[in-house]
Amino acid sequence: MNKADLALFALDAPSAYGQSVSKALNIPLSPHEEREFEDGEHKARSLVNVRNKDVFVLHSLYSDAKASVNDKLCRLLFFLGSLRDASAGTVTAIVPYLCYARKDRKTQARDPVTTHYVAELFDAVGIDRIVTMDVHNLMAYQNAFRAHTDHLEATRLFVDHFAQVVGSSEITVVSPDSGGVKRAERFQSALSRRLGRPIGTAFVEKYRAGGIVSGEALIGDVKDRTAIIIDDLISTGGTLARSAKACRAHGATRVYAAATHGIFVGKPETLLGETALDQLVVTDTVPPFRLPVEAIGTKVIVLETAPLVAEAIRRIHTGDSLVDLMEI
Repeated sequence: MNKADLALFALDAPSAYGQSVSKALNIPLSPHEEREFEDGEHKARSLVNVRNKDVFVLHSLYSDAKASVNDKLCRLLFFLGSLRDASAGTVTAIVPYLCYARKDRKTQARDPVTTHYVAELFDAVGIDRIVTMDVHNLMAYQNAFRAHTDHLEATRLFVDHFAQVVGSSEITVVSPDSGGVKRAERFQSALSRRLGRPIGTAFVEKYRAGGIVSGEALIGDVKDRTAIIIDDLISTGGTLARSAKACRAHGATRVYAAATHGIFVGKPETLLGETALDQLVVTDTVPPFRLPVEAIGTKVIVLETAPLVAEAIRRIHTGDSLVDLMEI
């Protein structure tokens, strides 16, 4: 890898996640300036020459105490546009958690398809590629952008973790709704290969009307088994708690859950206090700043994604395939 031809930026400096990716990739973060103005406007610019370089900008788009998701999105778009104007050879947005990815279709009359609008904004500033992880709807993500799309998955990280946890118990992988069955089946297949034994699948019915979620039936067998609930993200945790209770009610002996993006809005202590759930596993695409410190490492396990993101950057820069990076 020719490091002289590559530049890696991480907005929201100092970025712990950016430093982790930088360390895993073994190149320093390129310096940049971020300025705030009295009226709420802001600007960001590179402090190094990016002409003809492969430029990667890392920014996970979630709200925190410092900035809203909309503010972060705006900052990222402006910075990407400035790199294109500065004659970067290629501009790649690395967005481990992509905001608005859940609103990918019309569910009511005159609904917005916000996923598509966000994609148009990225395309408008001239990016060449966007890389994200475990997006809510892969097909909608791939179809929304004109720029090249790459999609990373945390499946291997979850398989590595649970292969050390489940022991010799019989296992059922559970999707918290019918829409996540494909995701659950992919994890089930990978974990089954790793353990060398068959693993069952199940899903919990889920209906949403007027903001109210209902449905408690579980289709599949979890009786006297370890249940592992798989999802792409946790927002309030209501769906996850409902699924954990359903697994216990149907005789599961242990209930684990895994989700790539842990947003934990609302009252996360309610989910953490749920006795039906033994342990929750998330990744660091969204730092667990909304959780009590004492829950980290006990009730909640956080897996590191920086090595995966760094390897994806290396392969994109060198022209190697990302396909086998996702194979398990």
